[in-house]
Amino acid sequence: MAEGGRVQRETDRSIRLMTLLLTPVFIIHGLLVMVGVVPSANYVNPLVTIAILALWMVVGLYHFFAPFKSRGDILARFILFQSLALATILFITGFFQPFVISLVLLFVSAHLYFGYRGFTLSLLTVLIAAAVDTAIRFAGQPEILPLNMMASVAILVLAIITISVLATQETRRRALAKSQKLERLQYDRILTIINNMSDATFSTDSHGKVQLYNAACLNLLDTNASLKGKQISELFTLSTADNKEVQLYDLLKEASRTTRRDDLRHVYADGEQVRLEITFAPIKSTYGLLKKSRQESGYIVIARDVTKQKSLEEERDEFISVVSHELRTPITIVEGTLSNLQLLMEKDRQADEKVLQSTIKTAHDQVIYLAKMVNDLSTLSRAERGVADEPELIDVADLIHALHRQYQQDASKKGLSLNIDAGTKLGKIKASRLYTEELLQNFITNAIKYTKEGDITIAAKRSKDTVTFSVKDSGIGISRGDQIKIFQKFYRSEDYRIRETSGTGLGLYVSAKLAHKLGTRIDLKSRLNHGSTFSFEMPVID
Repeated sequence: MAEGGRVQRETDRSIRLMTLLLTPVFIIHGLLVMVGVVPSANYVNPLVTIAILALWMVVGLYHFFAPFKSRGDILARFILFQSLALATILFITGFFQPFVISLVLLFVSAHLYFGYRGFTLSLLTVLIAAAVDTAIRFAGQPEILPLNMMASVAILVLAIITISVLATQETRRRALAKSQKLERLQYDRILTIINNMSDATFSTDSHGKVQLYNAACLNLLDTNASLKGKQISELFTLSTADNKEVQLYDLLKEASRTTRRDDLRHVYADGEQVRLEITFAPIKSTYGLLKKSRQESGYIVIARDVTKQKSLEEERDEFISVVSHELRTPITIVEGTLSNLQLLMEKDRQADEKVLQSTIKTAHDQVIYLAKMVNDLSTLSRAERGVADEPELIDVADLIHALHRQYQQDASKKGLSLNIDAGTKLGKIKASRLYTEELLQNFITNAIKYTKEGDITIAAKRSKDTVTFSVKDSGIGISRGDQIKIFQKFYRSEDYRIRETSGTGLGLYVSAKLAHKLGTRIDLKSRLNHGSTFSFEMPVID
């Protein structure tokens, strides 16, 4: 509709301009007829001529400077111009004069504003007027009849040719408008698809200048500025793992097919570095394919931040490597111990009982170690996969007393006192029961393991809208250097007292993962030879 309105306005301006330019031509031609320079058999008298020419001037100026108000206004002006043209022909110039060619403008205007019906009516009016004028005024002059007929046929042919040309142009214009509309529709569809993609997507021309991009591009580049027209290499500061600088446009030019690179790093203005996965491909132009030549009309580039993904992959690979190494030692010990036991049994059925017991104990200890490691790995796996992480209401007092009952016997076997320090009205927390219990169990078992004498206290303290869980022991404590590292996987202190106890080095690493899943963090307070306190905080639901 907007396109049609624009075309109509341009048509109106063109017709009004032609009317303004032709008006002085009509006036000059009429004056030449009036003074006898141009002969005319239809000329009546100077008074009629001056009146008609004056009307031409007034109507022409009004038509040019006064815009159309309505369709009725257009019809009134058209009838007025048609009447003036016929009056000029009938009373001044006659039909067989160059002036009649100006009637074509009337026919074109009638067609543009009122269609073929307007064109036909306007043409018939002129032809009927010519016939009536010839029959009445020139009844005794038979030579005038063929001249007027020739003029009428010329007018008719010229009008039909003009209308045909205009119709052809209109058909082409509509076809072009339809094509542009479809192109715009396809562009909008592509733009909608691109904007709904989560990955940053760029479309560039053959020189690497950005032509199209989506909102994800702005997020990736951390900018709100327009990217259109910018060189793609200027947007990225890329380097490889060995810090070799890379120009993205150079990669695009070298690509002959879809290429993916996941070894590139992008550095922001503030120095922050991220890992990127960039997929790019040339866009082959149709012309280039027809000419059987390699000709790119542009490039498509898709980029996404894979920093976290790559970190997880590297962490996973490292974890698998470390686990394999840690498992190899106890498995080798168990295998060697059992092989020795089998050999002793085969060679000497009356083998020393102490040797047998020692051998069996060694194998058993290593199997227990493996069982603990498998248990820790299982807990870690559940936490990573989100198994049993559905939150539920947990009564804090009930949880503390249940853990006290569960581990009181283990503490008593080592001669330790397991105490409870719980306030009143502790309320409830909403969290995964499994994760909360396993986190506290890790603290309690470590406290029992690394405390030779004294006591262990399981505490829960309410403070406004939160409750703080803690496990305090009077054990060997943790040095400041070790406090920084104990939450790393498979880390075990070099303290000989730690080495005397069996441990996988996964307990506190798993604890840190569980705390993260619960939406909290572990707070550690420890002093070497004075014990340790592990605690974490959870919101309370009354």
